[in-house]
Amino acid sequence: MGIIRLIWDFIQDQILGMKWLNGAVGSGLSALGLDINNRWVASAQFFIYDVIKITFLLCSLIFIISYIQSYFPPERTKKILGRFHGIGANTVAALLGTVTPFCSCSSIPLFMGFTGAGLPLGVTFSFLISSPMVDLGSLVLLMSIFGTKVAVLYVVLGLVIAVVGGTIIEKLHMEKYVESFISKGSNIDIESPELTRRERMIFAKDQVVDTFKKVLPYILIGVGIGAVIHNWIPQEWVVKILGTGNSLAVPLATFIGIPVYADIFGTIPIAEALLGKGAQLGVVLAFMMGVTTLSLPSLIMLSKAIKPKLMALFIGVCAVGIMIVGYFFNLIERFLI
Repeated sequence: MGIIRLIWDFIQDQILGMKWLNGAVGSGLSALGLDINNRWVASAQFFIYDVIKITFLLCSLIFIISYIQSYFPPERTKKILGRFHGIGANTVAALLGTVTPFCSCSSIPLFMGFTGAGLPLGVTFSFLISSPMVDLGSLVLLMSIFGTKVAVLYVVLGLVIAVVGGTIIEKLHMEKYVESFISKGSNIDIESPELTRRERMIFAKDQVVDTFKKVLPYILIGVGIGAVIHNWIPQEWVVKILGTGNSLAVPLATFIGIPVYADIFGTIPIAEALLGKGAQLGVVLAFMMGVTTLSLPSLIMLSKAIKPKLMALFIGVCAVGIMIVGYFFNLIERFLI
């Protein structure tokens, strides 16, 4: 067991966490005659290291996930979901959400298509909640920063929120609150052509390029904010606002995340810096969930497809679920980190 533990620690620290890269960046800056203990230089080291690390992991993950995703076009996904009923359908929808788009704005068109195709509303909402919150990329990136226990538990609880949220919406029979142009949409199945291995590789490569172009600004902004928090914000400020002394830190972090538009890749550097400054684990994870699931631009887009009462229910279910998860992580933080 000791050997396995050493191997896994090496994978987590040096392959996923790429700590060797941080040392290399620091050595490079020192070789240029810069003092890495200086705040500006330390900020530059944090920025360069995190941008390179996230870019490498992001591109690798997008390629792998997109290759898997090529086996699940909307038509096939609809057929898969149509074979299940009840909570089983919600669970499958949430799991399928992990291999589909990386942000909520990309998930909404699929949600609209599935709903218009006649899939149960609760099932499509389970997909909508899961897709941006717990994609497979988030699992690996979270492992690289917070460790395996936190990453796995985050994904599991995110899937629970998606399944429970979709089930609640299903039980309340909210179909009448879907806009008519969605609920009366076309239900024509168009068979997707079977792709060759080469075509899947090309698809995956194109997804890497397209997705990276979209998320790069958010990565740069997120890492920049993380560098400022890491090197310029006094630790006592973060502890006072987001530490154990503030019982309202979890809801505060959840709702602060709503106006922010980013994806998991842009929020992780901010969460990493906040945690390092003394913020509670549940607080930073609630912030991440709030950003990825309830960002204002995605809510504006979703408002075109559903009516206010259903929108309020969606926001309420997600916000309550996120806050419960945040408080839960705060309670067990000492066992995880």
